[in-house]
Amino acid sequence: MKQKIAALAFSLALISQNATAFAAEAPTNILNVSYDVSRELFTQFNQLFAQEWDAKNKTKFEIRQSHGGSSSQARAVLEGLQADVVTFNQVTDVQVLHDKGNLIPANWQTRLPNDSSPFFSFPTFVVRKGNPKNIKDWDDLVKAGVQVVFPNPKTSGNGRYTYLGATAYALKKFGGDKAKARDFAKALFSNVPVFDTGGRAATTTFVNRGIGDVLVTFESEAYGIRHEAGEDKVDVVTPSVSFLAEFPVTVVDKVVDARNSRVAATAYLQALYSPSGQELIAKNFYRPRDAAVTQKYAAQFPAVTLVSAKDFGGWDAISKEHFADGAIVDQIYVNK
Repeated sequence: MKQKIAALAFSLALISQNATAFAAEAPTNILNVSYDVSRELFTQFNQLFAQEWDAKNKTKFEIRQSHGGSSSQARAVLEGLQADVVTFNQVTDVQVLHDKGNLIPANWQTRLPNDSSPFFSFPTFVVRKGNPKNIKDWDDLVKAGVQVVFPNPKTSGNGRYTYLGATAYALKKFGGDKAKARDFAKALFSNVPVFDTGGRAATTTFVNRGIGDVLVTFESEAYGIRHEAGEDKVDVVTPSVSFLAEFPVTVVDKVVDARNSRVAATAYLQALYSPSGQELIAKNFYRPRDAAVTQKYAAQFPAVTLVSAKDFGGWDAISKEHFADGAIVDQIYVNK
């Protein structure tokens, strides 16, 4: 009997050791949960990273992708989607992973340069070839008879930046008068025939379905559309004022620690700041952080005045005043 007990104890010890060894073995893949118009960028970047990782580590590595509206993706991660990294298009969608899920630390923005934002963009305009409605600035988007396409600010970071860009322009135009800026945003919303849930769906509405006179989307998406659709189909118009759209990234600590994927996940995000990563970012019409790459691609990026979240009192203030339940955006929806 004692021999059987000893044998059983030995077997359990082996199982325990094997389980520990299995748990400690780093996975051969990570999941990047991202916003919906980043598909092309990360398809290319994933190939670049995997090639470099495989050559260095003598292994086959896979980066899996999930795309959707940035805020919707954040909710999915909170509800259990096992993201090793997130690459979102607004700070609040990352911050909520700490505030509501305790998935990342409070200091997540200090772990990588530029507040953990390796590139940036802003809302700009895509119009039909020849610009038949003579769209030049935000003023033209609130005129009667102009149909404007952009995604729902309640579900899409792209849509939120559009609202903030229009509001920033209106505040400058009307000398800081918030009531007039709100009326301006209301007039803009009234010209929207359909609110899609994300930026890529809005692109489909404008390009494939032929709805609207102007699409408001990230500059990166705008030039991507012109590249894909053809310069004979659409033009890009840069407004005089827009809103800085930073693209924050982080490892999801609770996930990478459970999967033992922190090393690969961290290297993946750091590679976005590398010269090759920054060049690929610029080639996809996002604005890079690297000074040398910025200078190299300066000709493709028109000058624009950018207002930032800090100019609006920070993201907490923005969320409370504009996007919380019952705040200005909800009031505009009800009364538009």
